[in-house]
Amino acid sequence: MDSVTDSLVHLARNLIDIDSTSGRELEATTWLAAWLRERNYHVIEQPVADNRVNIIATIDTNSPEVIFSTHIDCVPPFFPSRVENDLLFGRGACDAKGILAAELTALELMRARGESRVGLLIVVGEENGSDGARAANSFEQACRHLINGEPTDNRLASATRGVYRVRLASAGLAAHSSNPELGNSAIEKLIDALVELRKVDLPSDKILGRTSYTVGMISGGVAPNVVPPFAEADVNFRTVGAAPEVRSCIGLLADKVTIEDLMIVPPVRLITFPEFATEVFRFTTDIPFLTAWGQPLLIGPGSVKVAHTDTEHVAIPKLVQAVDLYQRLALRLLT
Repeated sequence: MDSVTDSLVHLARNLIDIDSTSGRELEATTWLAAWLRERNYHVIEQPVADNRVNIIATIDTNSPEVIFSTHIDCVPPFFPSRVENDLLFGRGACDAKGILAAELTALELMRARGESRVGLLIVVGEENGSDGARAANSFEQACRHLINGEPTDNRLASATRGVYRVRLASAGLAAHSSNPELGNSAIEKLIDALVELRKVDLPSDKILGRTSYTVGMISGGVAPNVVPPFAEADVNFRTVGAAPEVRSCIGLLADKVTIEDLMIVPPVRLITFPEFATEVFRFTTDIPFLTAWGQPLLIGPGSVKVAHTDTEHVAIPKLVQAVDLYQRLALRLLT
């Protein structure tokens, strides 16, 4: 490896080897703040909640025009880094600590060339409610462009889907399971609703495709030998339009379950440039919650298809390529 690649991989592994599962980011942000201060960046640790902080770093005390951004939290379970055949494995390798290492390296290289109009925003909680991004949006600054990092295979995102999360809940009547006719099974009612959901014609878009959904969590009942008096399921829709359109489509389930809104994040259309490869992505990011940070763009090394898996990894050459892409994109925006 050359010196830049070696330094990049070393930095990424240091970040990956700190367990920063959502809610446990403090050790990682403390390490990052110290790393930045050792290199004479101006660092602000913005309080979020529960001793957790966002990191805002600038080359001087002025508000930068372009901000590199990503999140430092990861999904569980944590597992440390390792390198095999030019692949960097570990929780966060591609989502998003490898991205953070590439952004930091790009920032360092731009500063070394005398560029001071760039900075860094690292948020907590992206994987669990985006509380870090929501807090960051209240931070006073004058940034014109936000380059957000997520695993896009180093392609600029032209659009991302939104999220509409609901809880379907059913109520029944408990009874001894030897006489089920005396009760009313909430689980059976919930199952009927979920089967009916499969037949619902959900909204579609010519660019983003058709709305998809996942029944992510399900629970109910009190004991194996009791007719269950309650049951619920959390359903996560990946939306291509306004959430009320989906709510209207699933309204026919209301005769079996109640429908409670849990989360709404709109889909996003993003700017692109002809010299950069582009793609549409089905996932959702912090971008809808960072509206105060200027015009957003989205790009990063790694594939979302291996993010959140037990084989999460990123190709080291793609990390190196991302360093160049981040610099090129920032300079394109600055000029």
